[in-house]
Amino acid sequence: MNSVIKSLTMSAMAATIAAPAFAADVVIGVPNWPSVRVTAHVLKVVLEDNLGLEVELQNGTNPVVFEAMDSGAMQVHPEVWMPNQVNLNNKFVKEKGTVKMNPNGVAGDQAMCVTKGTAERLGISDLSELTDPDMAKNFDTDGDGKGEIWIGAAGWASTNIEKIRAKSYGYAETMNLKEMDETLALAEVDNAVAQDKDIVFFCYTPHHMFALHELVILKEPAHDDANWNVIQPTDDPEWLENSSAASAWSTAYLHIHYATAMENDQSAAAKLLSQVKLDTDTVSAMTYALVVEKQDPAEFAKKWVADNASTVDSWLN
Repeated sequence: MNSVIKSLTMSAMAATIAAPAFAADVVIGVPNWPSVRVTAHVLKVVLEDNLGLEVELQNGTNPVVFEAMDSGAMQVHPEVWMPNQVNLNNKFVKEKGTVKMNPNGVAGDQAMCVTKGTAERLGISDLSELTDPDMAKNFDTDGDGKGEIWIGAAGWASTNIEKIRAKSYGYAETMNLKEMDETLALAEVDNAVAQDKDIVFFCYTPHHMFALHELVILKEPAHDDANWNVIQPTDDPEWLENSSAASAWSTAYLHIHYATAMENDQSAAAKLLSQVKLDTDTVSAMTYALVVEKQDPAEFAKKWVADNASTVDSWLN
């Protein structure tokens, strides 16, 4: 009898081990910046609480998330910056039709900033002033005679575009272009403010950085499509040499994207994702809660959804 029981137990254990892992109903891709992370958590709560779906969050770069939506491995990208990701939008939304874009974009701005103290000490007001070697030396922290400027994190489309802009304006010759994690870069901003040191860095809205410090956006010529020819590395190995961008960014819009297949497989979820609508101030406040107040993203999302029931209802109807 004992041997029979043991045999049955072993068989059950083997079956359990061999069984495939439970697959979530919806997988949301999460690239590496604060606002996309908080939006992902809010969408997770809304989908689970209102539609009873099992939702998983998975880290991934923008190209990885788009490829995964195309293949069915992921279903949602919570925050696609346009025009930054226009190449991916063109490929998967317009050409292949495997991804859909929510039309309700959150307005965002992208630029180069200095702290108010930096502007007052140096008198800098225009981005083009960084092409002056004497001005650039004010941002030299390693003694090599060139300044340093944070242009974004690795993997951001905007980081590549900032390389193009630096080449086009000419300050790629006078400044070292720093790619680093945003958390580390903003810690350097905090330290510069605390120690009255000069610093210049990529800045954007929606973002909590403008609530933390007095920042000055460096002036540029207005955006001109005629001098913006931006190519991403995924599209051309000679992307930097063949690109130019010698004017300010145009206004960006942040859109939720989701797999077209959801319209058949998860129609209620697809409808919801197509109707989500947020604004710049709301997203900025969300990121402030996570990054500055150090709130747990899952707990924050639950509370935000509960406190904004009428907004969530408008997405569902």
